[in-house]
Amino acid sequence: MGVERAPTAKGKQAAEGLTQAAASDERKTEAETHHSLKKGAARFEERSKSSDGKSAGAKQED
Repeated sequence: MGVERAPTAKGKQAAEGLTQAAASDERKTEAETHHSLKKGAARFEERSKSSDGKSAGAKQED
């Protein structure tokens, strides 16, 4: 759930904290690996392949 979609103030605060924690973790990982993580569709494809070696398109064809 996004920060703007949270129904309560407490929910908005929790969502914002989660967003900040995820961004911090991403920066840490990028610094450790010395390269940027893929974003958007490229990241989806990378994660899809890493699970079983097949791309998302190949999985749908099966």
